[in-house]
Amino acid sequence: MRHRFHSLCPYFAMFPEQFAEKWIARLTVPGDYILDPFSGRGTTALSAVLSGRKAISCDTNDVAFCLTRAKTRPPRLETLLGRLQSLQHEFENGYQETREELPQFFDWAFSRNTLSQLLFLRRSLNWRTSKSDAMIAALILGSLHGDSRKSAHYLSNQMPRTISTKPAYSVRFWRRHGMRPPDRDVFQTVANRAEYRYASIVPKSESLVFHADMRKLPQLVDPNDTPVRCVITSPPYLDVTNFEEDQWLRLWFLGGPPLPMRTERSRDDRYSSQGRYWSFIADMWRSLGSVLRPDSHIVIRMGSRTQVPDTIRSCLRNTALLSGRKLKLVSSKVSEIANSQTRSFRPGSRGCSLELDCHFVMR
Repeated sequence: MRHRFHSLCPYFAMFPEQFAEKWIARLTVPGDYILDPFSGRGTTALSAVLSGRKAISCDTNDVAFCLTRAKTRPPRLETLLGRLQSLQHEFENGYQETREELPQFFDWAFSRNTLSQLLFLRRSLNWRTSKSDAMIAALILGSLHGDSRKSAHYLSNQMPRTISTKPAYSVRFWRRHGMRPPDRDVFQTVANRAEYRYASIVPKSESLVFHADMRKLPQLVDPNDTPVRCVITSPPYLDVTNFEEDQWLRLWFLGGPPLPMRTERSRDDRYSSQGRYWSFIADMWRSLGSVLRPDSHIVIRMGSRTQVPDTIRSCLRNTALLSGRKLKLVSSKVSEIANSQTRSFRPGSRGCSLELDCHFVMR
């Protein structure tokens, strides 16, 4: 049965847990360290700790860090619910609402009561340091927007569940269709979702989660203390998505600005430029070359709207030379994407039509 933490928060451009589980079973044994330098929603890390391995994760995205930390270092359910009850008591008995100036989008996206609760929790949660607060924040991120007509655990007016649509477009859509936001109780929603998620066994294996650029891994990971045996990752695809735009509402809840941005959370936008993309991948190889033990396995899933598999494979091999280590490409496999996620919310858009999986061994 699928572990319920996996689907805690839908995430655009995510690979399925079966991908990570297959390679973990094939290439590692219990107790091994598994690294994902682009952790995303934490699929590799969660798959690792559920199988008795140890996880190391890294990402610049606040949403990715929060989700990965919550999934792999969860609090006890009783502790989580106690913290939630304490926050609710504070909101109901001592919270003095000070509505900050927010764009018109927020009045259309959330009911007044729901937005008041979200604003209180946004200011109150210490999700960077507290296990309970990280899980509460992660549960809210998973319910912050979605198909509220079909499910009562979504807090917003009608929106996609994987990305946050742009404010102006959203307001026009809601006006045109006469849609008003549902009145949801955030505290009750979080409690209900926590009970549902915690029906699965809570992972207990070691997990290190870094809120950092992957280029800092050589300063964060000591190969002697944490000998990494395997890397399973998927770097940002070339010119396909930008997390600051696609996840802007979730980023707002975690303390970001109330509108889509670029290079606010990550100064490195080379994955949006074909001319600079492979220098970005070269930096990944340099970091991996510094932190991996000999005879390590590296599994990379890549995709692009504009480059064919032979070009991706060739560029990946050439940039791998900059790791300073000997590498061998063991296998590669191309898979077609039958239904691109982008078509569900961007009709007529051109997303990835295929992905390339490459397995390397680093000496």
